[in-house]
Amino acid sequence: MKGIYDKVVDLATRRGFFWPSSRDIYAGAPAGFYVYGPLGLRMKEKIVSLWRRKIIIPEGVHEIETPNVLPLKVFEASGHLEHFFDKLVECRRCHSRFRVDKLIEEELGITENLEGLSDDSLLKLIYDNEIKCPKCGALNWTDIKKFNLMFTISVGAETDEPNAALRPETTQGSVVEFRKSFMVMRGKLPFALAQIGRVFRNEISPRRALIRMREFQQLEVHIFFDPEDPDEVYEDRLEPLLDYKLRFLRREDRETGKIVEMTAREGLETGYTINKLITYWLVIYQKFFNEALGFPLERLRYRELIEGEKAHYALAHWDLEIYTDDLGWVELVNNAYRTDYDLSGHMKVSGNDLSVQSNDGTRKVLPHLYEPSIGLDRVIFHELMVAYREDGERTWLQLPRYLAPVEVGVFPLLRRDGLPERAREIYNELIEKGFIAFYDESGSIGRRYRRMDEIGTPVCVTVDHQTLEDNTVTMRDRDTMKQIRVPITRLPEKISRFLNSNVPIEELID
Repeated sequence: MKGIYDKVVDLATRRGFFWPSSRDIYAGAPAGFYVYGPLGLRMKEKIVSLWRRKIIIPEGVHEIETPNVLPLKVFEASGHLEHFFDKLVECRRCHSRFRVDKLIEEELGITENLEGLSDDSLLKLIYDNEIKCPKCGALNWTDIKKFNLMFTISVGAETDEPNAALRPETTQGSVVEFRKSFMVMRGKLPFALAQIGRVFRNEISPRRALIRMREFQQLEVHIFFDPEDPDEVYEDRLEPLLDYKLRFLRREDRETGKIVEMTAREGLETGYTINKLITYWLVIYQKFFNEALGFPLERLRYRELIEGEKAHYALAHWDLEIYTDDLGWVELVNNAYRTDYDLSGHMKVSGNDLSVQSNDGTRKVLPHLYEPSIGLDRVIFHELMVAYREDGERTWLQLPRYLAPVEVGVFPLLRRDGLPERAREIYNELIEKGFIAFYDESGSIGRRYRRMDEIGTPVCVTVDHQTLEDNTVTMRDRDTMKQIRVPITRLPEKISRFLNSNVPIEELID
């Protein structure tokens, strides 16, 4: 019996949210690359717009765009050439390669602490549990090897040797351009940059649709701050949020899996969340995923990473994760306190001074960096997972109304008696008002409702014979299937109110 994961993948492929790239016409095309169809692309754009509206603009973050290709020197300075690798093991019989932690996780169900184990311990775990090659069934593995995840390339006609790489994160673009951005924007610390961009990682074994890809998209914020005064401007911002409860899986609770709820005040007073700046951003992102993206709070947690799991640049590191029955806990946001690791590395390799003046002008500051980094593709996939509903009669996506890729369906009840013509007029009027509408007159009205339900369309408008008599139409709610009659003159106002709130459709009746 299919689980939610498989049903969502099937729905997404069939209805045009996303599907594997090139596979329809080229068998054996590399895995880990996906196409966003019309519905998926629209949904993605809505999530990005929401992130801008709720976080980037209110927080005064400056958005920039940097190249996908950067010199190898950048990644020497950032430590990616030395540290950015996964551990793989190869089957000696069929020569298939697997990422070690995922091989163990899928065979034994172990998900915690694997990154902290030595190579010998991981190989012992494989042999002690007789984990065989998933491809050929052999129990004959090579020693564990390190595999650098970057795509290196040769740029220009002068050399055949790699001299650049596709970026594995957007961060280094922001770090390299920090001082320039700071100057042109007449910046003061803390100074925040944001990037939306594609990144590239040569995953050993991409899998689980949009969860582990070789080309994916990040929404990153990079907050550069004075380590001697990290709380400037954040004291007032944090004050009204001090009683908000953050959900943590702390390192000492790994064995039990117990999630500890602590207020922002408690996190700050105990030193667990380090300073007001970091505490504030932890609150902002948990609230964003819960309140704006609609993920239930009980499915969210910040998992504290331990030594061996933390990125090479991180002093403190939490992954904001979401839980589903089919996938377990999956990281959505990498929250890393990177100190001055990046700027000092680039200063050393480039020979350029990347420090700036303190706000009072009395000293030079090499800023520290805090970074919340959203994996956009994983967010989209989990929006679909959390929204998926079925009851035996129909399947529907209970998406937040304002994130639905199609906002309103417009139907004539029948394909005669002037109903299609009037429905077309209403459809065109809604399009002109800025709504994302879809017109459909094929099949029974019930079948048309089901098609809209399946892609998450919040409301459908039906034109019937009464419309021709009194200029009213029916509005139907996706989730409850309840209907009301609304004057056509009030229709845009009613739809707008419905899409941008959680009001029951009955409350739209005057």
